[in-house]
Amino acid sequence: MHRRTLLAAALAGAVVTPALASGTARAADPGPSVTRTGTTTLDGQALFFVSYDGLVNNNAFQKNGLLTYKGYQYAVWYTADRNAVVGRRALGASTWSTVKVGHTLRYNDSHNVISMGVSKADGRLHLNMDSHSDGFTYVKSVAGLMDNPAGLSWTASRFGAPQPTLDGLALTSQFTYPQFVSTPDGRLQLSYRVAVSGNGRNALAEYDGTKWTNLGEWSSSTGTYTSEHGSSTARNMYLHGIDYDRNGRLHSFFTWREQNGAVMCNSGGITNHDTGYVYSDDRGRTWRNNAGTVVGVTGGSDKVSVTDAGLVVDPLNPDHSLMNQESQFTDSAGRPHAIISYVPGRFGQCTTNYVANRTANGRAFHVRRNASGTWQKTEIPVPLNSSQRTKLILDKYDNAYAVFPFGRIAGASAASGYTDWKILFDGSGLNAFGEVVIDETRVAQDGVLSFMYQEKSSGTTPSALHVIDFRLPA
Repeated sequence: MHRRTLLAAALAGAVVTPALASGTARAADPGPSVTRTGTTTLDGQALFFVSYDGLVNNNAFQKNGLLTYKGYQYAVWYTADRNAVVGRRALGASTWSTVKVGHTLRYNDSHNVISMGVSKADGRLHLNMDSHSDGFTYVKSVAGLMDNPAGLSWTASRFGAPQPTLDGLALTSQFTYPQFVSTPDGRLQLSYRVAVSGNGRNALAEYDGTKWTNLGEWSSSTGTYTSEHGSSTARNMYLHGIDYDRNGRLHSFFTWREQNGAVMCNSGGITNHDTGYVYSDDRGRTWRNNAGTVVGVTGGSDKVSVTDAGLVVDPLNPDHSLMNQESQFTDSAGRPHAIISYVPGRFGQCTTNYVANRTANGRAFHVRRNASGTWQKTEIPVPLNSSQRTKLILDKYDNAYAVFPFGRIAGASAASGYTDWKILFDGSGLNAFGEVVIDETRVAQDGVLSFMYQEKSSGTTPSALHVIDFRLPA
């Protein structure tokens, strides 16, 4: 445990030096602000059911449920009759054009989200959907559809038939958490989990504009983790995201989930522990820890493991209901930032019901690496009032914005070293259920924070699904 003690001390020391975190901010840069510019309705009667405390149309780990490309915004969801739909609009337009892509949701499982990606090499839109530790459905558009949206009609004929493989490439019979990411050289990668919660591995596939290739697994489920309560020999790495910065580095924050509940103080908690970080400078083929040491090779025998040194950037034992798959973003200098959330120790050292305890006492924290390479952490003074996830984006001035459950927005300035967090929008009037889906791609394109949310309902009564836009500092 000596390693963890040293890391904790380093983080504690870093928090009291906010000036180091200011990065590229200048005194004249504006601080964070949001100006609501409009709300559009995607579907007045979208599919609604609560599963794993979330909604299938609004799970924050979707990448991407909402995206912007070449002046148009795209959204995906399931209608009340369970049809998978993709919509688009010109940026700023008040109405959306929609098409059904030939698939209906199989189960009432909120993990079975729809994720989108764009392959810049051939201008296709790709969809992966309806997967939770089993098969998946894949649909892709015709070539060039994303490159000429104003000139090509938005019709079902622009999309191919649903497939159970990636154009014939079968990945795994236990597939979950599709996340598309566009590479700097125009390829499209698909991140996914092989196997199941508590005993799974992360893997990558890649599309070059002609064909899909399975690059293989890069995280390990094996090794022994021991807490003060007991040990576990199986786990999975939950990603907070997987993103390229403007210099081509691929970043990923993560937390581990253990299979064996013996590592917890109480069976009502959750076995997530520690916040880790890895990066890749060769398009996800080789993974390095914060110090630059190789800790895993995709498709090789050496995978990123819980026993590898130098992975943990914020240590935390499994007794605080740490959330998995929260959020990350990179700033203008390529430095990684993340939002994590858990029940701080001042509310007790043993959570006994992770949903109830997180709702009552959960807090979000902003973790980031500053210009000197030191990791810093700041508690955001906004109660979660929810068991669910918070999303993070940074604007052109590197101001940070946390979008909390129910659509609440808090912000902090780069100039302050991210110490001046405050509520910018309280979510009033949205009647949002919980988590929201952020358009991570739009912020850099036109300085707008855009997110999708669904109104509260009960049982399985359909409810309205919206996209709301906020202008950020120009």
